[in-house]
Amino acid sequence: MCGITGFIQYKGGPRDELTRRCQGMADTIIHRGPDADGVWVDPTFPLALGHRRLSIIDLTSAGAQPMESASGRYVLSFNGEVYNFARLRQEPGLPGYPFQGHSDTEVILATVQHLGVEKAVSKLEGMFALALWDREERCLWLARDRVGKKPL
Repeated sequence: MCGITGFIQYKGGPRDELTRRCQGMADTIIHRGPDADGVWVDPTFPLALGHRRLSIIDLTSAGAQPMESASGRYVLSFNGEVYNFARLRQEPGLPGYPFQGHSDTEVILATVQHLGVEKAVSKLEGMFALALWDREERCLWLARDRVGKKPL
């Protein structure tokens, strides 16, 4: 199971502080994802998202997180498994998405980019928790599966 971290720096301060704090949080949850880690910092807003990865579906670096959408609007840190991701990948409007790999994370981003956050999340079948940053709206979305199998 992967791990999600994040940090918003409301009081201002150096940008590298965002990276340091988010990486520090990710380091404390290495047991949640020993395969890789990553931190993404918004260049225009004091927010960082982090991730510890346990590779399950796409074992390549194309599945690394946090992951940006093709448009660059959305950034996602995701834990879980979307059982219907192969079917979602074939939805009208998504075949034109420039997929780089085969992860369910990338399918979530493509679906969000195509349908919007709420409609996309309602289509996800599986167990998951996610943090999704909308760079355009400056809105952080937090969501989990309906049963709460994956904690947030």
